[in-house]
Amino acid sequence: MYKVFVNEAQLILTNKLSDIANNKYFSLNEKSINDAIVLLSANKKGVAYIYHPNGEEILNKFTKKIPLVVAAGGVVTNKEGKVLFIYRNDKWDLPKGKLDKGETIEHCAIREVEEETGVKGLKIENFLKTTYHVFKRNGVYKLKEVHWYAMKTSYTGELVGQINEGIEKVKWKGPNKIAKALKNSYTNIKILFDD
Repeated sequence: MYKVFVNEAQLILTNKLSDIANNKYFSLNEKSINDAIVLLSANKKGVAYIYHPNGEEILNKFTKKIPLVVAAGGVVTNKEGKVLFIYRNDKWDLPKGKLDKGETIEHCAIREVEEETGVKGLKIENFLKTTYHVFKRNGVYKLKEVHWYAMKTSYTGELVGQINEGIEKVKWKGPNKIAKALKNSYTNIKILFDD
């Protein structure tokens, strides 16, 4: 099963009819997928299901209908235990970005955090999880698959938001400020702090 976020709503890709229970589900074809995304985008539904009997193939088949964009990012902690946040599109977010051709996911995660925040000396501690969300670019829905890593740094220099990526602020946040920021963030960012 995969949870794909469309704004705050969920598009569940599943191979288990028991997940769907009494809910209507959408077929794994382009028109049905677009119909589900439109309903979720318009807040007409909080959750929609796409069913396919083969759990191994469901994501692969889904990305044949909706183009896949692979990205990576970091939950970066400094020596004081504060976490690095960025502010763009009127929401608190975490630094992440698109994988370049020939690049490893880990290298992408470090490069994107550096580019978006100015933070250097990043070390990956471990892989956290992969999140999925739908976005629209030039009138076309795309699926973004983001690979998240826990990172550490001893960097104490200036934080510089990447202007051409629309980043207005970059801040280190302790527990209280993290809780406040998450109230104005995305669900796929909030789930990184659930544990």
